[in-house]
Amino acid sequence: MSLFSPLKLGPYTLTHRVAMAPLTRMRASAEELAPVEMNAEYYGQRATKGGLIIAEASQVALTGQGAPRTPGIHSQAQVAGWKKVVDAVHTRGGLIFLQLWHVGRISHSSHQPGGALPIAPSAVKPAGHAFSAAFKREPFETPRALETSEIPGIIASYTEAARNALAAGFDGVEIHGANGYLLEQFLQSKTNQRTDAYGGSIENRARLLLEVTKAVIGVWGAERVGVRLSPFGIANDSGEAEPMPLYTHVVQEMSKLKPVYLHFIEPRASGAGQAEVDHQNVPSAAELFRPHWKGVLIAAGNFRPETATAMVAAGNADAIAFGRLFISNPDLPERIRKNVPLTPYDRATFYSGGSKGYTDYPVYAEA
Repeated sequence: MSLFSPLKLGPYTLTHRVAMAPLTRMRASAEELAPVEMNAEYYGQRATKGGLIIAEASQVALTGQGAPRTPGIHSQAQVAGWKKVVDAVHTRGGLIFLQLWHVGRISHSSHQPGGALPIAPSAVKPAGHAFSAAFKREPFETPRALETSEIPGIIASYTEAARNALAAGFDGVEIHGANGYLLEQFLQSKTNQRTDAYGGSIENRARLLLEVTKAVIGVWGAERVGVRLSPFGIANDSGEAEPMPLYTHVVQEMSKLKPVYLHFIEPRASGAGQAEVDHQNVPSAAELFRPHWKGVLIAAGNFRPETATAMVAAGNADAIAFGRLFISNPDLPERIRKNVPLTPYDRATFYSGGSKGYTDYPVYAEA
């Protein structure tokens, strides 16, 4: 297989295997946290016929927000904003999934309704700094542990967000179970110290992720739902001491639910959203879990065209999701196909701001 051979993805057929990874850009409207015309232009620029875009993480509830001006998918204004994005991608023949997100403890009280503390499986404070509503770095706070009685409400938030994504016209959704956010906080013993049915054993810690996946599949059907995981990752003060037993169980249980794909973040790139990282002496998540997963497998994290080509050719992944290189190369699949130079990205413009570093990167012919 090559990066440019077709790939069956549920009811869809991708014409190539260069996907756009979900990328937080913090450019939604300030009041509604809804996508705007500039967001539609950005995604439209990066759409290709038969290519897959996984749109940026979007909070499923007000309590799920973790940074300023990140889009949500829990209001009608947000649904309307996302429709513009979806239309822009579909106009160019592309496919677009929406990533469903709840940050849990990786938030700040300035984002929370009534200034409340962020919620989490347990009252364990993360190391590091939050991105407050005032666009300032503030020390993380100790979150409030969810009551068992509140967990059905969390699942309901994902279910309603899935319905809203369907109403916005997306082609599918991806559940964000990675990078130290709420669902991974439940998975990992470092952040989950519960003694109820959602804590303790691996089976209990995996329960919420699996219940959310079942609920979202109930809205979309398994053939249009993906799940993102980050075994061996350390982003947002995450990390499991013994990842293999936990994530092997998760992948095996996912095999029973049959989402259309699993999307693994390679450990070498854990935390790449905040800094240039290339962790050494770490395993490949895609290679480790490929034997446990027979569905479509997407890998992401510090790939270059040559390493992406090799990963797919070896059969360790079916598609490769590019993030930062897709920011600065709106025509990335075509550049890889033609083996032409790639434009470097400007990290200073990743988060917030206007069109600079967002919609002003040229395609190769213009460059």
